[in-house]
Amino acid sequence: MRDLDVRPATSWADVLTVFGPRGACADCWCMWFRVAGAQFRAMEAGERRDRLQGLVEGPGAAPGVLAYLEGTPVGWCAVGPREEHVRLVRSPVTKPADPEETGVWSVTCFYVTRAGRGQGVTAALLAGAVSYAAEQGARAVEGYPTDSGRSLQASELYHGWLSLFEDAGFKETGRRSPTRPVMRLGLA
Repeated sequence: MRDLDVRPATSWADVLTVFGPRGACADCWCMWFRVAGAQFRAMEAGERRDRLQGLVEGPGAAPGVLAYLEGTPVGWCAVGPREEHVRLVRSPVTKPADPEETGVWSVTCFYVTRAGRGQGVTAALLAGAVSYAAEQGARAVEGYPTDSGRSLQASELYHGWLSLFEDAGFKETGRRSPTRPVMRLGLA
């Protein structure tokens, strides 16, 4: 078994190693869920990158966790308080059943480098995200995986997949779209 470690994303250099020059996926820089649609479209890639850098290096909770395979950063999972992800809150597919509920953290996306694929990195990232959320006082963690019933390419799995969440103990709490269940894990 290769050495695999997951830690809060507090090193901008390590985030850059995972994301590469294009921000992991088409210059998104993991801002898709954190800003409204019009704002996201108006932002230049550099603005999105700078905003993520500010979250990584700034005060408060890290905006995600990083996976390290034998010391090299190979994966990212965005996790944070649900209310910080404005698209989730506004989306008819992922909006909260109880908008007043507090203490819920959301896992919004995963990215694993080619070197990390096939090594169990995504499952480790999810476990690390849950542990980090619990350390930060979360009462529950939600995920919004893809459940299409067909084989998907890696680029289509940035939300995660149903069995990944089921294997980690998450339970489906709703499905407003045939392909996007809301999965939840309560924390003690």
